[in-house]
Formats: sequence, C-alpha cells, structure tokens
Amino acid sequence: MFTPIALDQARFLPLWRRPVTLLFLMAIAMPIAFSTWLALLNNFVIEVAGFDGADIGLLHSVREIPGFLAVGVIALIIFIREQVLGLISLALLGVATAVTAMFPSLGGILMITLLSSIGFHYYETVNQSLQLQWLKKDEAPKVLGWLVAAGSAATLVVYGLIVLLWEPLSLTYNLVFLLTGGICAAIALFCLFAVPQFDAPTPQTKSFVLRRRYWLYYALQFMAGARRQIFVVFAGFMMVEKFGFEVHHLTGLYLLNLLVNMVIAPVLGHAVAFFGERRTLLFEYLGLVLVFTAYGGVYWFGWGFAVAAALYVIDHIFFSLALALKTYFQKIADPADIAPTAAVAFTINHIAAVFLPVLLGLLWVASPSSVFVLAALMAGGSFALALLIPRTPEPGNETIFQGSAAAQAAE
Repeated sequence: MFTPIALDQARFLPLWRRPVTLLFLMAIAMPIAFSTWLALLNNFVIEVAGFDGADIGLLHSVREIPGFLAVGVIALIIFIREQVLGLISLALLGVATAVTAMFPSLGGILMITLLSSIGFHYYETVNQSLQLQWLKKDEAPKVLGWLVAAGSAATLVVYGLIVLLWEPLSLTYNLVFLLTGGICAAIALFCLFAVPQFDAPTPQTKSFVLRRRYWLYYALQFMAGARRQIFVVFAGFMMVEKFGFEVHHLTGLYLLNLLVNMVIAPVLGHAVAFFGERRTLLFEYLGLVLVFTAYGGVYWFGWGFAVAAALYVIDHIFFSLALALKTYFQKIADPADIAPTAAVAFTINHIAAVFLPVLLGLLWVASPSSVFVLAALMAGGSFALALLIPRTPEPGNETIFQGSAAAQAAE
C-alpha cells in the first residue's frame, strides 16, 4: 500500500486506484469543506460574531498567511512525499472546517481559520504540482476542466441540501460545518490508506527554485492573487451587507454558480486546448475588467441584487479560465521544477493577499465601489502582462521577447 508505484505502471491498477481517480477524489473532497465554509462564512460572522468590513478584512488577511508561507512545502517534501503531504493537508482542512462553529468569537474564528487555511493552501500547492506532473501536456487542459466540473458537482449536492433543508429542518451552522468538514476529512483518509503512492517520471527538485525565465508566470500569479482577494472577500460580503441575503439566498447563488461551472468548465478546458493560453487569458482578463467595473456600477447607479448576482456568476466563469495559467507554466517548465515552483508561485500569489484584505476592508467602510474599481485596474494589469505570452509557449520561448530573439538569431 505504501510502496511507491511508477506512474507508467498505474494503468494496470483498477480504475479506482489510479492517479487520475485520486485527483478527482481530492477535487471532490476539497470544495465540500472549503466552499461550504465560504457559503456560510459571511452570514456566520455577521449574525454570530457581529463582524463589520474591517473584521472580515482582518479574517481574510489571517487566512492568507499560510498561502504566503506555502514555500514551506519545499522543506516538507524533503521528508514527506508530495502525495502524502497533500492528503494530510486535505484532512486538516476538513477537521478545521468541522469545528468552525464551536469557536464563535473573533479570536476563535481567527484561530480556526488559520488552521483550515494551512490545510487548504498546502493541499492546493501540492495538488497543483501533482496535476502538472501526472497529466500529459496535450490532455492537461481538458482534464483540468473536468476536475473543476467534478468539484462543482460535489459541492452542488451540498449546497442543494443547504438551500432545501436550511429552513425546513432549522439547520445550524455547527451541524453543517461538522458534516461537510467530516466528509472532506474522511475522503482524505480513505485516499491516504486505499490508494497507492505514485512516482512521477521526473524526480522533483527539493530546494528553492526562482528562475529568471519564469518571471512572467510569477508576475501573472502575483496579479491573480491580488485580484482574487477582492472577489473572495468582498463580492459575497456585498450580497449580505447591501442586499440582506440570508444563508439560503447566498447559498442559492453559489448553487447557480456550480450548475454553470459543471456545464462550462469542461468546455473551457477544451477552449484552452484549442485557442491556447495567450488568447484564453486575454479573454479572461478583459472580461474581469468589465465585471469589476460593473460591480462598482451597483453602487454608482443603484442597480439591484439581480444585476449583482448575475455579475457574481459571470465572475466565476471567468475565474475558471485560470486553468490556462497552470498549463502555460506546464509548457515552459523544466519537469523537475514543477513542485518547488508550485510552492514559490503560491507564495507569490499570496504576497498581496496578506495585507490587501485588511487595507481594503478599511477602504470598504468609506467607499465600497472604490474597492471594485481597484480590482478592475488589477485585471487591466493582468491583461497587459498576458500580451507578453507567446502563441506557442515552451522552454526557451516563455515570452514574446524570447520568440523575437530566436527569430532574429535564425535570420
């Protein structure tokens, strides 16, 4: 069970014990806990702990600290196999989610959030590394799209139950957190003991890697992390604070997102494979500029909750295209760099995340629309950077500048 198996030998295993099946099981388990936490968080902290905009900003700043420290994965994989570390981290996320409602104070919520965030960010770092090591380059965009769809489908069941049963059964925060976190932890433990450990073809570098030729990937990761914080922290918070959404209302909106993602995520994966990373990312970032600007319009022009909800769903669709950033790196990377660079990239992604939510929480109190204008500007910056991605990225052709240099040399 704990004897590693070469990846090319995994095809002889039963389907339920193969690497791709493990990726799907983890893709199902993580959002059951994390997405439920997100769905209930805004109502829970406002109704139970009396949070305001500054408190929610502080909470998300604390939540992002482990993401900033994701580079620590490099030290851990010296002693722990990536696959094992990922599953242990997933189990920690589940357990921390399960006990969230047992600590209904600012200090308690911050402590549990920190623990669940360690699980989430270390899991995500390892999971991204395993995906890029285990999936072939030609099939990666399509499989990544299906992985997003699988996570959406699993969460759809949970959210559907919340929407249908929250009021009729008088569900409590404690019960829902306990059940969903417990399911996540149970799946992680099952995978840890029932699925073999796999050896990828290329041994990973177990030291800090920061290469000049990956600079564009690092820059795009930084901008994505800063931009994502505004959506994660304030889009849902706006629904509760401005429009008075209750738990079943907000969860219903998440439910609609899941239905859309189940259908469109595989299509987006095929789109990345067909159109390429450059055009896909340009389309994503341009769309996000328009969406975030329209979020500001909700405050400027007094648009109702229907417009805000529609923007929320469209926002999610564009964010699903972020899988193109993963496949861009897969195409330019030295195969041995995938694990350490995944850790470095997660740290870079979370540099702004550590301080941005708390600062923007203070700005939110004065001018909510200004927060979304800032997000639109960030998306515009990402668009400018994406113009530097070549049409056929590969080692030695990481940006359009390398392509131009290679063309001149050929002449």
